[in-house]
Amino acid sequence: YTRGTVTAFSPFDARADAEALRKAMKGIGTDEETVLTILTTRNNAQRQEIASAFKTLFGRDLVDDLKKELTGKFETLMVSLMRPAYIFDAHALKHAIKGAGTNEKVLTEILASRTPAEIHQIKQVYLQEYEANLEDKITGETSGHFQRMLVVLLQANRDPDAGVDESLVEQDAQVLFRAGELKWGTDEEKFITILGTRSVSHLRRVFDKYMTISGFQIEETIDRETSGDLEKLLLAVVKCIRSVPAYFAETLYYAMKGAGTDDDTLIRVMVSRSEIDLLDIRQEFRKNFAKSLHHMIQKDTSGDYRKALLLLCGGDDD
Repeated sequence: YTRGTVTAFSPFDARADAEALRKAMKGIGTDEETVLTILTTRNNAQRQEIASAFKTLFGRDLVDDLKKELTGKFETLMVSLMRPAYIFDAHALKHAIKGAGTNEKVLTEILASRTPAEIHQIKQVYLQEYEANLEDKITGETSGHFQRMLVVLLQANRDPDAGVDESLVEQDAQVLFRAGELKWGTDEEKFITILGTRSVSHLRRVFDKYMTISGFQIEETIDRETSGDLEKLLLAVVKCIRSVPAYFAETLYYAMKGAGTDDDTLIRVMVSRSEIDLLDIRQEFRKNFAKSLHHMIQKDTSGDYRKALLLLCGGDDD
């Protein structure tokens, strides 16, 4: 069961697709329309089969050819579509911690939104692909409470969703209240432990109980009591506990709102959620921002890049 916009294409013929792609990229000029139509309408497993058929038939690497023939954001999007899901996330994390300065936004988005099972997979793939330990790399590039929260999330040991113990809900809500609003200064560690390890259904009840006890939403308290990267990470975790699709709808909205577009974020979210919950994200987008995701992409992007994103979006909700 998925709520993705991209599903297995049928009738599927990897060989025919590989031939069509080769023809589209061979010789002078490129037929971008064929490239984007094939790659956005096949799911990732099928794209891997196409790449394999491409190599078998022509002795060429499909991704290398895409990089040679395409340019700019359109190239980035097409190449991103060719990466298997966990490799895609591992690659994004590697680039977020590579070189001078760390892209905290990427670390926050991926580690706050992925399930424990997905995080285990990402760590494994990271080790295979880059012969390095993801946790070591991240701790080497981050510090303080932000680093500690990332490490907790990387353990991927969140309690399983099995029944909610109301007395523990009450206790956690009180602990958070005392660690923040009732205290001079903030006991960040309490926030890190509870938000990073309790089950999703438990935390949803804790947030309701917290509101009853304190008169504040937990987000308001985090906003007041913490700052910088830690604040952004804790808020992302809370939003994902409440609703992952709503979190990504908001992420997409702010990637396109105002002057200029954060194309890296737009590509990362559209590609990584296209087979998981993009239909739900579209629904939340429409509900929370009074316009459709389709409409905003159309207004904010252009050319083949826009065509490909709109195909991934899979329809308009206006």
